[in-house]
Amino acid sequence: MLDILRLRVLAAVAEHGSVTKAAKHLNYSQPAVSHHLARLEAETGARLVQRVGRGIRLTPEGEHLARRAVEIIGRVDTAAAELSAMVGLRTGRVRVAGFQSALAALVPHAAGTLRREHPGIELHLVEAHPRVALDLLRAGQVDVAVGFGYGDSTPGDIRAAHLFDDPMYLLSLEPDQTLVGNRHSAWIAGCENCRREFLVACDNAGFVPPIAFTSDDIIVQQALVAAGMGVTTMPGLALRTHRAPGIEASVLRDFRRHVYLATYGDPPDPPATNAFVDALHHAVQQTRPGEPPNA
Repeated sequence: MLDILRLRVLAAVAEHGSVTKAAKHLNYSQPAVSHHLARLEAETGARLVQRVGRGIRLTPEGEHLARRAVEIIGRVDTAAAELSAMVGLRTGRVRVAGFQSALAALVPHAAGTLRREHPGIELHLVEAHPRVALDLLRAGQVDVAVGFGYGDSTPGDIRAAHLFDDPMYLLSLEPDQTLVGNRHSAWIAGCENCRREFLVACDNAGFVPPIAFTSDDIIVQQALVAAGMGVTTMPGLALRTHRAPGIEASVLRDFRRHVYLATYGDPPDPPATNAFVDALHHAVQQTRPGEPPNA
């Protein structure tokens, strides 16, 4: 049976890249780290590390086990936190990964409710793209993921609850604009990894947008629109966090994203996770993010 302590050592070596740095992170001596690595190799029957000059690096077997070790440690730490909350040792913690505009416009309302109703719960937040957030959730590094998608399904191993539909808007200097009405305009779009749905929407409208500027920053995008440099699309939740003076926002029909929260594993969720989920649903009811942002 694999020893959890030795798995922590291997994960630390993988993360920090050396025995010296791993020892410092774990508050161990270097010989102790080397001893645990040697014992782990004996337990597994596999060579996990190899010397390179004055340092070491993981073998392919070591890299594989280190990745699994991160997942296992995350689950063990989560189970310990859950048990502590259940037996009253402390009120618990909840770790949340979410995309930028949700963390700016929605999660703070939930955090306020959580602090008022459950002041002992520790809330940890990390900004992450939905795909990254789901990976963190699967690895046990977060308890809740707040994400978005444009389809109707989520991965089968994830328990997802729909929060609201977030409409997309066309930002320009003129009111009541459409995608096809701006087919010859200069366009401001996100990076190649973030513009797929926008390009699909334009393709459905029958044109390929001439992209003149690339930025994932909503302040930069809106500043370019306000300066007359082009037009762009933006979700309503992002418009709630920032809206530059002088720009017009026209809702785009049949172009919206679905915002969801996700948890992992079989129910029930830990008490702290449930408390945050309830607070997030309350925040959605109070802020009504699916409605048009203020003009």
